Amino acid sequence: MKKKLILMSPAVLILLAFAIIPLFIMLYFSFLSDGYVAKLTLQNYINFFSKGFYLKLTLKTIKMSLLVTIICLVIGYPMAYIMAKIIDRGKNIFLLLIIIPFWTSQLVRAYSWLIFLRDGGVLAQFLNRLNLLNSENLGILFTQKAVIIGLVHIFFPYMVITIYMALEKLDDSLLEASKSLGATPIETFRRIVLPLSKPGIVTGSILVFVPCLGSFVEPRILGGVNGSVIGTVIEDQFFEIFGWNFGAAIAFLLLAMVLVSMSIMSRFTREEK
Repeated sequence: MKKKLILMSPAVLILLAFAIIPLFIMLYFSFLSDGYVAKLTLQNYINFFSKGFYLKLTLKTIKMSLLVTIICLVIGYPMAYIMAKIIDRGKNIFLLLIIIPFWTSQLVRAYSWLIFLRDGGVLAQFLNRLNLLNSENLGILFTQKAVIIGLVHIFFPYMVITIYMALEKLDDSLLEASKSLGATPIETFRRIVLPLSKPGIVTGSILVFVPCLGSFVEPRILGGVNGSVIGTVIEDQFFEIFGWNFGAAIAFLLLAMVLVSMSIMSRFTREEK
């Protein structure tokens, strides 16, 4: 027992120093008032819930995160299924192509979409040459659509990889038995493949939904004014307005949303077990 504690102590100390203690410090600041003489108060949280702007922005962020998660699931599940159960050769190449975006910064990828989606950019010129666009004005950049496109591109590899890992563990003999018993491909998918791949779906949804809630780089670059989300508000409070106390309060409310969403999603896997 003592050996286990000794081996665990470095990891516990690092976790306390760089995760737990900073969280408690930020929690303390979220209850402080502004001014030269700071006092403990609930005013920061009251200001958040009393102003409709922050509540609307929070709802907008949740809707956007859900939409990005659904799009990633619709795109990622068929891709993961094809790699796991249909393709025999070349799986490693497809996985490499999916993992390659992780090697570049999210900031670089966001600016790449900025160049690609802008009026007169690569996409506009391509569509114009195919006579699919009358002018070079796409009207996509600096809208919520551009933000969703950027977030889907950045986070969908998480969905593909987690679902692929779940499907890869699925025993092919179960599919063969279902086929021999006369089940149609749709019935096999609904009764065998989908239930057994549900842990991968839930894990992938968490890995996409949670980062989307706190994203601020992509909405700032691709959405402009129309891309404002709760993450950009937190960034402004810390780096532009220097309202650290109010920013800390919003950050903890966002953390609460993350924990609630993770607990709700994880229930699906527990119920399945």
